[in-house]
Amino acid sequence: MSAPVITDNKKKIKRGFFAVVTGRTFLIVLLLLIQLGLLVWGFERLGEYIHLGSAFASALMLIYIMNTDSDPTVKLTWSFIIALVPVLGIPLYFYIKLDLGHRAVQKAISRQIRETAAYFPLHPEEDRDVTKKLRATLPEAASISHYLTSTAGFPPYERSEVTYFPVGERKFEAMLRDLESAESFIFMEYFILSPGRMWDAILDILKRKVQAGVEVRFMYDGTCAFGDLPYSYPKELEALGIRCKMFAPVRPLVSTHYNNRDHRKILVVDGKVAYTGGVNIGDEYINEKPRFGHWKDTAIRVRGEAVRSFTLMFLQMWNANERAAGCCYDRYLPAPEDIALDAPGAVIPYGDSPMDRERVGETVYLHLINTARDYVWIMTPYLILDGETVSALTIAAKRGVDVRLILPHIPDKKYAFWLAKSHYRELVNAGVKLYEYTPGFVHAKVFLVDGRMGTVGTVNLDYRSLYHHFECGALLIDTPCLADIRADFEDTLEKSHRVTREDIDHEKFHVKFFGGLLKIVAPLM
Repeated sequence: MSAPVITDNKKKIKRGFFAVVTGRTFLIVLLLLIQLGLLVWGFERLGEYIHLGSAFASALMLIYIMNTDSDPTVKLTWSFIIALVPVLGIPLYFYIKLDLGHRAVQKAISRQIRETAAYFPLHPEEDRDVTKKLRATLPEAASISHYLTSTAGFPPYERSEVTYFPVGERKFEAMLRDLESAESFIFMEYFILSPGRMWDAILDILKRKVQAGVEVRFMYDGTCAFGDLPYSYPKELEALGIRCKMFAPVRPLVSTHYNNRDHRKILVVDGKVAYTGGVNIGDEYINEKPRFGHWKDTAIRVRGEAVRSFTLMFLQMWNANERAAGCCYDRYLPAPEDIALDAPGAVIPYGDSPMDRERVGETVYLHLINTARDYVWIMTPYLILDGETVSALTIAAKRGVDVRLILPHIPDKKYAFWLAKSHYRELVNAGVKLYEYTPGFVHAKVFLVDGRMGTVGTVNLDYRSLYHHFECGALLIDTPCLADIRADFEDTLEKSHRVTREDIDHEKFHVKFFGGLLKIVAPLM
């Protein structure tokens, strides 16, 4: 059985239709029309009373919002919307904040986190010893290790090896070899699953492995049903013996759950090898299907004890809607002596969930920026920043840190490109060095600090990744692959154009205008 093929035109039509009907745009337009109708009727009948009531409701809402514990930029955005269009803004605010449909999911995932908490540490005493050693050799690593262990629940692992892939093609080659070697189980969790050469090659292996008795589970995000795959695709894979789930199928206006997508990319083979990074399952990620010039992406392959955390992160999501799931964890966690490797450095895989108030991904990023001494180099596809991240980047540059960001030159989304450029002037004026990858699009999410710490994962520098999505990554401390990451940065910088003040001054008017306009509502995008 081959993966279904849908024509590009049909895909575009379906994506467009579902994006409008299930997105906030549909709700905003609907509420705006209601508001216009109420205003016309109200001013004809009640006039002054409607105006006073609207002003009073807006004032109360502004006081309420200012006293919430939201991010200041988010508060500012909501305040602007409610002051400008209260009849639209107030219902929209409560619709989103009520999180209809999230409560059951939140309880299920919280239950899974509690059930798996005891499984993450291999050796609790050794975990504390790792942090102690880091305090003596690299205090800034020790503090973030302490946070990830004690607050977020993700311990450090020493006996693990990491391989860095500077392009998706190399990750694809390696993952095929690892899939072929599977003997017990294969877990795959991806944001995008798109038909094509990449998926056909993977699916061929998965079918053969199922026939050989290997357990295969595949989970992908519900947005794939917009155009990449038929809604019934999980049933098609189940018929092949592949256990499959679509995370959060999108149902128009039923809930705000569509806003919290599973953006993670995780592959685990036999509990001994794991992958993460920016590379989804789709031909553009391996440059088999050009879309925005050359697709620059990255990934890592982890062997050893650190694979344990990726296995458990997958099972947390998979088991969220399973009954009696807690009994099955041990069988997927190999004994430490079977997976430990003699490898230098420490690895801390971590996950991030929008179901709690702990922004793990942003905390890791801010810590790396704030503790950098010599340099912090970043690759990211998007630059839609809150005030805290802007301050961290500009202050780091002002205190003499070499701050460099590599961004796309050919964007996948124009609105995101315009928003990114709205930050350019402030960052460049502070001494931050911005580069655009001239051959095409950067989809990598990589940080490198002083050659001693770094992270590779799925977390973009935008509100969706930092606030709304399920994400994951791995913090790397004194691992040999950090040298490979630096070499990749240097190679990518050679292919990139440094953005100058003159470039910013001569930017097209519509880019400046729409970038500034969209910046007002960036936290809601």
